[in-house]
Amino acid sequence: MRNFITVLCTFVFLSISANDMLPIKKVVDTDTSVILWKGKKVTGSHEGTIKIKEGNLLFEEGKLFGGSFIVDMTSIVCTDLQGKSSKKLQGHLMSNDFFSVPNHPTASLLISSVREKKAANSYTVSADLTIKGITKSIDFDATVTANRAASNIIIDRTDFDIRYGSGAFFDNLGDRMIYDEFELDLDLRF
Repeated sequence: MRNFITVLCTFVFLSISANDMLPIKKVVDTDTSVILWKGKKVTGSHEGTIKIKEGNLLFEEGKLFGGSFIVDMTSIVCTDLQGKSSKKLQGHLMSNDFFSVPNHPTASLLISSVREKKAANSYTVSADLTIKGITKSIDFDATVTANRAASNIIIDRTDFDIRYGSGAFFDNLGDRMIYDEFELDLDLRF
């Protein structure tokens, strides 16, 4: 009987320990998570928000190792303009000049690898980003805590065939030139 209890206790302990090492999927709370975007041009900048449709982060032994996100491109909002000006810019961003939203209503990000940095809860992430059906590999830093992840991602729009107003593709744009890089600030809650 004593051996049976020892074996049972060992089995329970190993089962609990094994469960602690299983990957954990944390689902992103799409209602409280925020993506802020910012695009710059010679004469200023515009900014706004865009919503996450769904997403998750994967953890193993408390460390980030993967995840994926789908962004609702139909949710692009401009927050620095009001009324007709805001609607006009939002419509232009959704047009074929920029994100071609009628043809590509979502964008996605799939984490391919994660490297832990020396700072606590800090990672360098490699991911495949898909915009307008074009997939490119990007790298960015992220800070991840128990229920929150934050990152600032710089994206070169021309990698995704978004060339409107780009000085790299058009001459004599003057003050109508739009810089190729745009910025995403992610504040994800799960």
